[in-house]
Amino acid sequence: MKKIIILIYGILAYIIFLVSFLYSIGFVNNLWVPKGIDTGIEVDIITAFLTNIGLLFLFAIQHSVMARPAFKKWWIKIIGKPAERSTYILLTSLALLLIFWKWQPINDPIWNIENNTIAMGMQVLYFIGWLIVLLSTFMISHFELFGLTQIVDNLKNRVSQSPSFQVNYFYGLVRHPIMFGFLIAFWATPTMTTGHLLFAAVTTVYILFAIKFLEERDLKKALGETYVSYQKKVPMLIPFTKLSKQQSL
Repeated sequence: MKKIIILIYGILAYIIFLVSFLYSIGFVNNLWVPKGIDTGIEVDIITAFLTNIGLLFLFAIQHSVMARPAFKKWWIKIIGKPAERSTYILLTSLALLLIFWKWQPINDPIWNIENNTIAMGMQVLYFIGWLIVLLSTFMISHFELFGLTQIVDNLKNRVSQSPSFQVNYFYGLVRHPIMFGFLIAFWATPTMTTGHLLFAAVTTVYILFAIKFLEERDLKKALGETYVSYQKKVPMLIPFTKLSKQQSL
C-alpha cells in the first residue's frame, strides 16, 4: 500500500509539473493563459518590484537548496529515497505556480518590435527555446529527472541507479542546454516590458550563478576528471565558443 501511495504521489507531482511547464510557456509571452507576465492590475512600481523579486528569490532558494547533495542526503532520511525527486519537482512546480499567481505586472515598454516579420521571428525563437528545454530533458533521462523512474523502481522492488554520464546531442554543443533554452525563451519577445525585463534579468543572473557556483561544483565533485575534461571541450552556455577559441590558438 505504501508503494502504491508513493506511485500515485509521484504521478500527481509529475502532472503538476506538466501544468506548470505548459503554463510557463503562456505566462512568459502572454499567450493563451488567463494571467501572463504583463496582465493584471498594476500597483505602484516599488510594491511590484519588491513582490516580484521576493517571488523569484523564494523560487531560487527552494530550487537550489533542495538540489544540493548535502540537503538531499538529509531529506531522504525523512521523505525516503523513492519520493525525494517527486517531492522536489512538486515543490518547484508549486513555487512556479505561486509566481504566476502573484506576479505584479510593470508594463512600461522597453522595446516593441513593429515589423511583422521580425516579430514573428522572435515568436518562433521563443518556441524554439522551450523546445530545446523539453528535448534536452529526454537527452539525459527525462523520467529519472522528474521522479517517475524512482517511483516505478520502488513499486517493482528495484534499486534506482543514477544515470551514467553521457554527452548526447545538445550536450555536445553546450553543457547546460536546458538553461540555454530557458534563456532564449525568457529574452525572445517582440514586446519587452519592464516587468518582463525584470523577470528575464533576475532569472539570467540566477541561472549563471547556479550553474557556475552550485551545479558545476557538485558535478566536478561527483564525476571528477570526467567532468573537468568535458568542461574543457564543451562550452557552458554559448555553442561553438570553445571551437572558436581552439581555432584562434
